[in-house]
Parts: sequence; C-alpha cells; structure tokens
Amino acid sequence: MKKVYFITGSQDLYGEEVLLQVAEDSKTIASYLNEKIDGVEIVYKSTVRDEASCVEACACATNDDDCIAVITWMHTFSPAKMWIKGLQFLKKPLLHLHTQANEKLPYDEIDMDFMNLNQTAHGGREYGFMVTRLGVKREVIVGYYKHEDVIERIKKFLDVARAVDFSKNLKVAMFGSNMREVSVTDGDRVESQIKYGWNVNYYGIGDLVALVNAVTDKELEDKMAEYASLYEMNTTDLDAVKEQAKYEIALDKFMKDGGFGAYTDTFQDLHGMKQLPGLATQRMMAKGYGFGAEGDYKTSALNAILVEMAKGRSGSTGFMEDYTYDFTKGEEVVLGSHMLEVSPDFASNKPKIEVHHLGIGGKEPPARLVFDGVEGDGVAVCMIDMGNRFRLICASIELVKQPKPMPKLPVARIMWKLKPDHATGAAAWIYAGGAHHTVVSTALTVDDIRLFAKLTDTELVVIDENTKLDEFQDKLDMLDLLAKLK
Repeated sequence: MKKVYFITGSQDLYGEEVLLQVAEDSKTIASYLNEKIDGVEIVYKSTVRDEASCVEACACATNDDDCIAVITWMHTFSPAKMWIKGLQFLKKPLLHLHTQANEKLPYDEIDMDFMNLNQTAHGGREYGFMVTRLGVKREVIVGYYKHEDVIERIKKFLDVARAVDFSKNLKVAMFGSNMREVSVTDGDRVESQIKYGWNVNYYGIGDLVALVNAVTDKELEDKMAEYASLYEMNTTDLDAVKEQAKYEIALDKFMKDGGFGAYTDTFQDLHGMKQLPGLATQRMMAKGYGFGAEGDYKTSALNAILVEMAKGRSGSTGFMEDYTYDFTKGEEVVLGSHMLEVSPDFASNKPKIEVHHLGIGGKEPPARLVFDGVEGDGVAVCMIDMGNRFRLICASIELVKQPKPMPKLPVARIMWKLKPDHATGAAAWIYAGGAHHTVVSTALTVDDIRLFAKLTDTELVVIDENTKLDEFQDKLDMLDLLAKLK
C-alpha cells in the first residue's frame, strides 16, 4: 500500500513535555485520517524540531518509492529557516494542513501554556512564508481535521498525488508512430520523460501481431463468452468479433508483460493485422489503460493518469475527440466520438457489438461497441506541446442526451455543451491551441486538473462559465511572454 508521510513542525524551545504532547496529537490526527481515507496509509513520521530532523524526514519521503505525498502540520511555532534544506530535498507532492488538535477554544481555561502548545495560526504562517519563498508548489487546506469538508479536500489532494506518482512511473507503448503530417498529436517525448516521468517508446506492430497469432482456442473461447455476458451481439460476423478478441488478448499480454499503462496505434501502420483495433481498444480502456489514436502519446498518457486520479469516484473517464457540431442557434452541441475507440465507461445503455465498414486504413470491417453516452457535468482536457513548455487546457462542459436517434452512425458517441456558450468555448479552445483529441471525464473537476497542473508545474488554461474572450486572449499573451522570459 502507498504511504503518505505526516510530518509535524515544532522546536526545542518549549521543552520535552510539550514535544511529547505534540507527538501524541500528531499520532491522533494521523490515526483519524487513516480511518477516514482508504487506499493509502497515513504514517506519522516525526516531529521536526531542527534542520537535521527536517532534512532526515524530507529526504526519507523523497527516497521512499511507496511514499506518494507529504502532509505537514505546524502544531507549535516552528522557525522556518530550519525547513529550507529539507524542503529543497523534498520531491513529493506537499500538503500543508493548517489545522489544530482542538476544534474549539477552552475559553474558561485558556492560558499561555495552551497558547504556546497550540500555535497553528502562528507557526503555519511562518512555515507558509518559507514554502512560498522557496517556490515549492503545494496545496494548503485550512480547517479542523475532523470536519467532513476538510477530509474530502484531503482525499482529492491524495487522488491527484497518486496520479502524479503514477505518472512518474508510466510506460507508454507506441505501435507505429505519429500520424503523418499531423502536428498537435506530436511532441517531445524526451522532455515528457524529463518533466513527467513518461517512458514513451516505439514498438513495431509485428510485436503485437506475433502475440495475436499465438492466441489459443481456449483463450478465444473464454473471451467470446465474456463478450456475450457483457454486451448485445448485434452482428452475424463472428469472425470479425473473434479477430478483435484476439487483439484484446494480445494487447493485454503485451501491456502486462512490459509494465505499460498506456499505448497508441495508427491506422497507417497495421501490417499483419486484418482490422484496426476497435472493440479491443475499447475494452482495454475499460480496464484502465490509457489510449491515444494516431500515435497521440500525450493524450494516451493523460488518459491513463486521469483514470488513475478518478479511481474510487463515480463517473466516466476516457479518450475522446471533438468530431462535429450541431449549430442550431441556441442549442449548439458537440458530438464527440472517434472512428472506433470510445470507452464503454461512457455507455448509458447496454453496448452492442457491431461490425461495419471503416473507410480508412484499407483493412477489413472491424468489430466495435456502439452505444449512446452518459449525461452530467464534466471536463474535457488536452495537453499540447508549445515548443518551450507543455500546456494543459481544461474546459468545463455539460454532457447531454443526444437530441435524436442516430441509427446510421455505427460508433459509440457522447454529446456535450460548451461553456460559457458554444461560440466562446470553441473560440477559446482554438485560441489556446487546443487539440482535437481530449480526455473527457465526469468523475473529475476543473479543481482536480488545476491541482495536477500546480503539482507538476504545468501551464494551465481553463475555459468555463466565467470565460471572456478578450481577457482569455490577454492571459494567453501573458503566458507566452512569461515563457519567453524564463
């Protein structure tokens, strides 16, 4: 199980009796958080009282592969110069929990001993100055640690911290390369590894074909039975479905054996394959793997990371593409889909397995899952390579029910409305350089993406109900200027 270090700040000035109480209160808070938060272990690490103990605690967190984040709490006043070297060692997401051991003041009994022991208001500001002075990116949560809203904010921080940890160890397999002549899906893979930890490498499609050809009759039989139990078989072309079943079995083996969390493919490189992976890729995304079409490694990685971030939450998260619009005045809506690859996590009805001609790639008609999409508030997120930095673009959207049936559209799809309105939302996305491939999620919020951007020091622009195009363009100009000055 992953761990979160709980480190408390104090000093020697107050004597051993106070330090013992500080340690006891810290253990109590860590224990309570463990009761309320699943999936990680909150470990009270130590009370730091000088530079040496601070360095030891922060270096330990940095060097512990199982540690995904650090929570710091200033119980008493903690002179912050002693934190400098430790914070310079720290390479894990940082949460400053500005809380107290006591919820209410003991008005009838409060004295200076109580004041010296319970100095969060005092010590937290001293510590906060130093973290700001050092430029350490962190989250600050203020409130009594037992309050439900505080617990929920800590949980969301840890979701993002877990995703940052996942990102640092993410391996992405590219079957083929980027779609020829396409710009926005390309990027600097070396810089991606330096900044985010993504290990992105090319693999020949023949590596996958060899695994496809090795699928056994028993494996294929079991996979077809699984399909029959989950989906409606709306085709008589079972050979096409079996071909996709082989692809899924082969992809699953390749990904597990190589320790990959995400992959890409491209219809321009399918040598030895009869179909473009459709149903197979949809199924892989449902298992939590990231995917990017046409060699889009950035979206593939982002897909995997946001799925990891959304674990345990209700909602859907997956690869998507802005495909076409309904421009009906006042009722504008985006139709999101792809040639084949939409995760069944977005299905509002039981998906149907269908086989249809695909007018691109020059291969046999592929099997795919067809369904209508879910509804609800969500975000559409993309990452682009600006040449001198990466940019995240996050749009707040509303997923809606499709206005009418689409009986001749043989692909899965979702539909959404842009904010603050269609014209502004679409123009802002284009001004920001936003990609056509995105990750859409109804499980995550703008705040989640904002925190991920902060903890990874990634430029972020947000498009929401408050967006005004003139102000938005001014912000983009300012970001470009700042990037040139660095």
